[in-house]
This record gives sequence, structure tokens and C-alpha cells, in this order.
Amino acid sequence: MPQTLVMTGQVPDGGTQVLNFSGQTPGHAFRLTSFKLWGSTNLGAASNEMWATLTRAKTAEDPVAPNFDNEGLVGVASIFIHNSPAYPPTAIEVINSTALITQDCILSADDTADGHAVNYMLTFEKVKLTDSAEAVANFKQFGIFDG
Repeated sequence: MPQTLVMTGQVPDGGTQVLNFSGQTPGHAFRLTSFKLWGSTNLGAASNEMWATLTRAKTAEDPVAPNFDNEGLVGVASIFIHNSPAYPPTAIEVINSTALITQDCILSADDTADGHAVNYMLTFEKVKLTDSAEAVANFKQFGIFDG
């Protein structure tokens, strides 16, 4: 059974947060498998439109207008919560399942409806790497970060 790493937290509206992977486990990388968002306040009385990106690059990718040409983009997620029960919550996630994470990433989030903080839950699969595969993964992520 694959080992998993779960990271949860909250990002202020329009803010970013660095997720630390450096030195997690030598000989391993992490692959994003799930990217979930949820509102932080007044969920029953307001509509929410939340967007987030996870980037393994030097700068965060804009969560409202992500560029899929960005090699550092690991995943995007959005959720729409309406204050009317006629419209159930709609969540969407797009994940680059080939991206191996060996160094820190940047999570960026935006609530375009209400301007509140955005809660997140990310699930990663731990991937065992050979020494040469780890060197390649580190070099690739460093090249993306430094590029």
C-alpha cells in the first residue's frame, strides 16, 4: 500500500503559502493525488468561488488565470459554493500526475466571491526513487525553480 502525506491549512485570500518538502525523506519524492478546497467562513449564507494552484517554481501561479504552459504547475483546484440549496457545491481539480516533488512548493489561493481565507487539503503519494532517479527529479525541479 502506498504511503501518503496529507497537508492541510488555510491561505489568506489572494495569498500564498510555502509547503516544505525539502529533506522530507531522502530517496523519495511526492506525487500530488488529491487537491481539495473549502471555504472558511459564513458558508451557509454566502456564495464562494475559490481557486488555488500548487507550483514547484520560484513564483506562484495565478490561481484565477493559471497558465498550463508553466512547467512548474503541479495542480489547480476550484470550488463553487452557492448560498442556494438549488446549486450544490461543485469542485474541480486538475493534477499533473507525472510531477515529482522533491523541493518546496508554493500554494496560492483566491476567493473571488467573498474575499475570505481558503482552506485546503492536499494528499501526496510517497514515491521511492533510485539514487539516479532522485538526482534527475531534484535537478528537474531545481531547473524549473531556477529557470
